[in-house]
Amino acid sequence: MEDIITMAIESSCDETAVAIIKNGREVLTNIISTQIETHKKFGGVVPEVASRKHIENIDIVVEEALEEANMKFNDITHIAVTYGPGLVGALLVGLSYAKALAYTLGIPLVGVNHIEGHLSANYIAHKDLVPPFITLIVSGGHTHLVEVSDYGKYEILGKTRDDASGEAFDKIARAMGLGYPGGPIIDRLAKEGNREAIDFPRAYMDDGYDFSFSGLKSSVLNYLNAKKMKGEEIVVEDVAASFQEAVVEVLATKALKAAKDKGYDIITLSGGVASNSRLREKIVELASGTNIDVKYPPLVLCTDNAAMIGCAGYYNYIAGIRDDMSLNAVPNLKIGER
Repeated sequence: MEDIITMAIESSCDETAVAIIKNGREVLTNIISTQIETHKKFGGVVPEVASRKHIENIDIVVEEALEEANMKFNDITHIAVTYGPGLVGALLVGLSYAKALAYTLGIPLVGVNHIEGHLSANYIAHKDLVPPFITLIVSGGHTHLVEVSDYGKYEILGKTRDDASGEAFDKIARAMGLGYPGGPIIDRLAKEGNREAIDFPRAYMDDGYDFSFSGLKSSVLNYLNAKKMKGEEIVVEDVAASFQEAVVEVLATKALKAAKDKGYDIITLSGGVASNSRLREKIVELASGTNIDVKYPPLVLCTDNAAMIGCAGYYNYIAGIRDDMSLNAVPNLKIGER
């Protein structure tokens, strides 16, 4: 059978990424040009700046991907591209480039949902992984608990009602003056702190699978303000560790509950927050003694990258999904939507 070679393009936020994937799961190259240093001075991603940087970077990244994979354009079977969710201007850069490539080369264009991409990262990391399973997708913009019944078939069991988990990490890091991006900084500091030092609230909501982090965020901000008003010392390591524990305990508990309730023996983690060392530790800890296996991708496949988009694009392609030149950016695209 002839190999299917996917070129994938991802530009939903502040990473310009291009990957070339063979048969869905073999990564030939995965090039990521990050803009973190550019956005650091603003304390977060500035959409207009991100879009301009994508325009500057995308040609270079595509050429680098082809060179590293030792491929030419005529070796590519189809183009996979993120078309949502994300920043509309940033999405349009990658989408426009992908359309131009597909049209010029006369090969199929396949749009990919960015959230589907994140959960597909585990297919690359774990070659034996097949649906069904439960996945916890946690990032700066998304906190979803999803039942994956088959490739491309999803049911959202729960999601955040307010802040995404990664957004909460960034906001608390900013409040403590720690810089951007906040998640990795808090993870690092928490290793030196006492996670039981401060009793921050856990929002379990009800018996369902939804999440809420706004109350926790307010509790941390109130704690910091009270300490400042009294002139008392703030031990940032303890705040980081206690806050992080409150987040990961709820995430891990709900994921385990979903797997047990639905009768699944696999939970996967995906998204930027899946790189959090304590979340990985906690969910494995809670799953020990059960028949539930926890899987997560390497760090490079947790944050935004094009390899995960290529994997999701491959499964869309073999399912017969094709898009035409009318495909547009959908900044608020939900998982399972097209």
